[in-house]
Amino acid sequence: MSLSKIEISAFFPAYNEAGNIENLTRRTANTLKQLAAKWEIIIIDDGSKDNTAKISQRLVKEIPGVRYICHEKNRGYGGAVKTGLKNASYEWIFFTDGDNQFDTREIELLLPHTKNADFVLGYRLNRKDNFMRQLNAWAWGTLVRTLFGLHGISRDIDCAFKLFKRKVVDEYELYSEGAMISTELLVKAKKLGYKFKEQGVHHLPRTVGTQTGANLKVILRAFKELFKLYKYLK
Repeated sequence: MSLSKIEISAFFPAYNEAGNIENLTRRTANTLKQLAAKWEIIIIDDGSKDNTAKISQRLVKEIPGVRYICHEKNRGYGGAVKTGLKNASYEWIFFTDGDNQFDTREIELLLPHTKNADFVLGYRLNRKDNFMRQLNAWAWGTLVRTLFGLHGISRDIDCAFKLFKRKVVDEYELYSEGAMISTELLVKAKKLGYKFKEQGVHHLPRTVGTQTGANLKVILRAFKELFKLYKYLK
């Protein structure tokens, strides 16, 4: 299916992803050139300390349609996502992580669902993370689905492969600066009555760089934001 009638903004939150950002950006640009009438890619550098900035700035010069935004200090995953959402220009928004664990050529798999849905959610097929990370993700997903009534909407809430209409996020303000951002996105879209569809996508092992999701500071921030969101919605 073609995105010939759809304009799309794609963005990647990235923190110390110098080893991944070039391949991810080039693959996504080649994909969108084939699928989209108009497109852009925004690299959101969340205060990286490696060569992410240098590589990204070179890509901006080499690939028309690529933009680069840098946070002076690390804000967290949610902060990077919010920057991407705020700066997206087109009707449809796609985002994935800067760690290159998804094949962005599979954006095409999401497209058929745009006929009947406002929010298309990827879920990971054969997730390529270690057992403890998968166990933690299962427990977290079960908790937030139960607290916020997301059963039947998303089997993989934090899967970073999402495509949705810009209007979905134009109608409300997002507060999460950390890992709660995906849950907050879905909860608020659900409350406004938007339609969801799911699509399985392949998950790839991380070959370069270091995961930060299991960091204790990240986990504690996620729980703090969870209770804050729950209190706000109740």
